[in-house]
Amino acid sequence: MAAHIFLGIVGFSSGFLVAGGVVALMIGLGVITRFIGITHTARHAELYEDAILAGTIAGTVLTVFDVKPHVFVSGIAGAAVLILFGLFMGMFVGGWIMALAEVVNVFPVFCRRMGIVKGMSWLVIALALGKTAGCLMHFYLRWGQG
Repeated sequence: MAAHIFLGIVGFSSGFLVAGGVVALMIGLGVITRFIGITHTARHAELYEDAILAGTIAGTVLTVFDVKPHVFVSGIAGAAVLILFGLFMGMFVGGWIMALAEVVNVFPVFCRRMGIVKGMSWLVIALALGKTAGCLMHFYLRWGQG
């Protein structure tokens, strides 16, 4: 029993350390402030904080307890829940990737080295469409499931 309590304390403390690191990275990269600046939604800053906290808790529960989202709802409604879940996860990861790329100036350096003078917005759109197509093929064709 004492070993379980000890492991619980270690796991809980480790979770705090990892969460602190992720929050520090988000603040350091300016992801949240960039989202707020781009969308002009400074009046809803607390909603951003709440959404991040809710997403963190949901991700932790789904990871630690190995809960599958389709357990909650089945059939057509279950598919809709999974689509919505995937959409939000994709938006989150895409936001992180774009924020990181913007911070390290990936696109300007790439375009300068490739000699691209015009059409940088088309490059970003092509990258987004390619990532979307790849994700859809991954899930539709069930790649990675043997």
